[in-house]
Amino acid sequence: MFRIHILLVSLFVCLLTTTARAQLATFDDLPLPPESYANDSQGFSSAQVGFNNTYTDFGSFETWAGFAYSNITDNPTPGFGNQYSAWPGGGEGGSSNYAVGFYDDFASVAPTITFNVEKAVIGMDVTNTTYAALTMLNGDSFSKKFGGASGDDPDFFTLHITGRDALGDVTGVVDFDLADYRFVDNEQDYIVDAWTFVDLTALGAVKSLELSFSSSDVGSFGINTPVYVAVDNVQAVPTPGAAVMGAVGLMLVAGGARRRARRAS
Repeated sequence: MFRIHILLVSLFVCLLTTTARAQLATFDDLPLPPESYANDSQGFSSAQVGFNNTYTDFGSFETWAGFAYSNITDNPTPGFGNQYSAWPGGGEGGSSNYAVGFYDDFASVAPTITFNVEKAVIGMDVTNTTYAALTMLNGDSFSKKFGGASGDDPDFFTLHITGRDALGDVTGVVDFDLADYRFVDNEQDYIVDAWTFVDLTALGAVKSLELSFSSSDVGSFGINTPVYVAVDNVQAVPTPGAAVMGAVGLMLVAGGARRRARRAS
């Protein structure tokens, strides 16, 4: 009987310790040669967190949306040919791998992060890709230079992170400005050039996170700003309800074992 009680306490403590541990997708568990990227699948996972991907090779050109993962450090080269690089020149904190999200407005495919069960999301690190950042900084044949010729244009590029529960219902939206030129003092205008933690606890318990964008630079076919973002260190923990139900289940199992022990004695 004493041994059963000890086992119950030990398992209960183990359960609480496990459920308190954050689920952390760093992408460093994904094999990738140096200075390369992976973007030819139908999705991938890191630490049991899923990242969607749609990829089609038409021979003469390719299309994709969702997430790729990369360790490219080339941050001075502008243009579409460098779409898989993070502007800080690597992953957060000096890590190698990170994810690159791209929103396909024509096909309405959003970069989506999916957890195995509903989780209390903590947050993630985000930054600009080199392609998006240098386009906003300098402009190109398709997109405008943020601020315009005078520097006074109130431009912005915003990431929207939408939480959805297991039923697909929206739990909330967190906005993060990847660039903001709307300040009266132009010296305060900025394009995010470092990994920045975005707190997502306001979204509550979510099954998935959907990423979308808005920009001041919009044309006839939608946003002209390259709709890319780099992501690293996606963090979430089991919901309190899941932990309680797990503890109750463990206690019921232990209680059954204790009753069987009594009958045997």
